[in-house]
Amino acid sequence: MAKKPLAQPDPNRQAKLEAFDRLLTIMDELRENCPWDRKQTMGSIRHLTIEETYELSDSILDGNYAEVKKELGDLMLHNVFYARIAAEQKLFDMADVLNSICDKLVERHPHVYGDVEANDEATVKANWEKIKLRTGNQSVLEGVPKSLPALVKAIRIQDKARGVGFDWEKKEQVWQKVEEEMQEFKRAFDSETDEPDNRQKVVEEFGDLLFSLVNYARFINIDPEEALERTNKKFIKRFQYLERESARDGKKLGEMSLAEMDMYWEMAKKI
Repeated sequence: MAKKPLAQPDPNRQAKLEAFDRLLTIMDELRENCPWDRKQTMGSIRHLTIEETYELSDSILDGNYAEVKKELGDLMLHNVFYARIAAEQKLFDMADVLNSICDKLVERHPHVYGDVEANDEATVKANWEKIKLRTGNQSVLEGVPKSLPALVKAIRIQDKARGVGFDWEKKEQVWQKVEEEMQEFKRAFDSETDEPDNRQKVVEEFGDLLFSLVNYARFINIDPEEALERTNKKFIKRFQYLERESARDGKKLGEMSLAEMDMYWEMAKKI
């Protein structure tokens, strides 16, 4: 089967190529002429890349697409920066980076570039995981970064296990598991003593409960990371209202009763 043709040619392709070439040129110029850019290593900009990724995430959740565009540009710069540093060390260059991802995409989409049939998302994901195992991965979970935040890591672990068929059949089964883990946590908590082993049991049961809730969220098509972050943002907005409005009334948080703070909190919920 030949690869499927594009529905329409991209009228802006040349402009995109020219813009990318411009970025490569600027990166070369900065690396050679700017003391700060010349000093950087992969290790020194790593934390900045992580920060930029979270800033992009914030912009997406806020629906601020002007910021999304800006943050995507920042991340694109980082990609070009890493490739330039690698080229200096004769490891690889941007052409190698781009050809590598192109080759991987072609290989892992045989339903587009080969003769495999895949008419739904689940089949595509299952094929993707099988191909990775066939091409050298020792475990389906091998591609989950160790440094991912725990909540995001739980989502990715479950998603990858699902890709090879290790999953519940119905959401009711998953909710039953949530209730089971909730009871196990409650029993461990109610019987907690000062012994370290007992405390560790409580922590483990709470982790099991969170993992099962993440699983249920995935089953009902809710991104738990996004859901929790939206709640974080909501709490911040309401708490800052509480701080601002109580200060206007001449009150100090540390001196207010819980009932007084609740009054402002309820007002914040109406905004």
